[in-house]
Amino acid sequence: MFFFLVCPSAHVDNCGERNMKMTDHDFKIKRYRSFLYIILACGLIALLTTAYIDYWRKVPSTIKIRAGVEQELDFHVPVSGEIYQDEAVESISAKVESLHVDFSKGVTVKAGQMEHYKMDLKLFGIFPYKSVDIQVIQDKTLIPSGIPIGIYVKTNGVLVVGIGEFENERGETISPAKYILQTGDYILDVNGEKVENKKQFVQMIADSGGEEMIMTLQRGEEITEVRIKPEGNPSGDWKLGIWIRDNAQGIGTLTYVDVDDTFGALGHGINDVDTATLMQLDEGTLYKTEIIGITRGQDGSPGELTGYIEYENENVIGEITENTAEGIFGVCKDEIVTQTPFSPIPIGLKQEVVTGPAQIICSVTGEPKYYDIEIMELHMEEGNVNRGLVIKITDAELLSLTGGIIQGMSGSPIIQNGKLIGAVTHVLVQDSASGYGIFIENMLVQ
Repeated sequence: MFFFLVCPSAHVDNCGERNMKMTDHDFKIKRYRSFLYIILACGLIALLTTAYIDYWRKVPSTIKIRAGVEQELDFHVPVSGEIYQDEAVESISAKVESLHVDFSKGVTVKAGQMEHYKMDLKLFGIFPYKSVDIQVIQDKTLIPSGIPIGIYVKTNGVLVVGIGEFENERGETISPAKYILQTGDYILDVNGEKVENKKQFVQMIADSGGEEMIMTLQRGEEITEVRIKPEGNPSGDWKLGIWIRDNAQGIGTLTYVDVDDTFGALGHGINDVDTATLMQLDEGTLYKTEIIGITRGQDGSPGELTGYIEYENENVIGEITENTAEGIFGVCKDEIVTQTPFSPIPIGLKQEVVTGPAQIICSVTGEPKYYDIEIMELHMEEGNVNRGLVIKITDAELLSLTGGIIQGMSGSPIIQNGKLIGAVTHVLVQDSASGYGIFIENMLVQ
């Protein structure tokens, strides 16, 4: 009787253990499946995010189209939306008169006058994508140049390129400018007198007698005033302990000349070599230059063109009026056109540029000449406007002469399908045959 009672009890306990083991096993399976689902979801999110970013980059935030000309916009992205006049952005009712576009296939557009439009796009017609500005511009032809130019620019005031220390008359190490001036400051005037150049500024300090000086500075976009007191060194000279610069010079390449004798060059701004700040231009001049030497570039070591410039009035070929992030611009003399053996050609807007063969024009042999390149990538939404094109030199002759892109070639015009589409801006240090370019429409903002 006792045995009969114990046996069912033992049977029940064994079944309970099996049930518990089955529960643990099921839990592990469920946990493993959950882990797989999480991995799958993360992979799907990563895939969708990558696709979204890729689509985002394919449609620029600003699209320029030519007035009075039919053009096809074909970005190969599954987005659609509405085009409406910019003036109606705040008027919801005005959007009723909008035009629907679908960029999953080519869209042909034509604008009869120079106006601004907006375009609100959605991915797959559902998810918010981006708002695009459409600018209608006058069709333009430019003369591609490619000739070397000597560049001289004078800063607006003097540029502070460094803050240092020196010993005063008591042998103490001091820095009067520390915490008052900053690297990158432009000193515009002192005690109400305009600062014209470095020599004049140094004389102002020497004549200060150690009295406090009131300086007007440009710091970034702001104009501010500071007070600073020079100190004497062991020789009795008054000093601030700063390094300054008032000019820059070098060589580059002329990109284009317009019919009104205006020009664009470099494709990037002239920055101070020490501070990397865009130099604030007071005046600038283009000079004739002659290429007298080439240092070939190699991976890890960019080469350069060596030019001979005589800074004489008879060698002046143009005036620089603007130094911007997109290049230098100004007015040139007629003789520049005579040095350029090319005829005017139309510009190519960024949506017309494709990856594949193209050419650049440069004067490494003494006269402007076409050389073959390959456009490897297009960065429609690149934050740095000077890197919209990724290019690679493929021309055997140019590679033999220069090793690729070298300093002094900045501004070399890029031609594709008979259109001026951009200019060379930078070399990739680790690959001297490759570099970047700017879209010509970005240079024409000026």
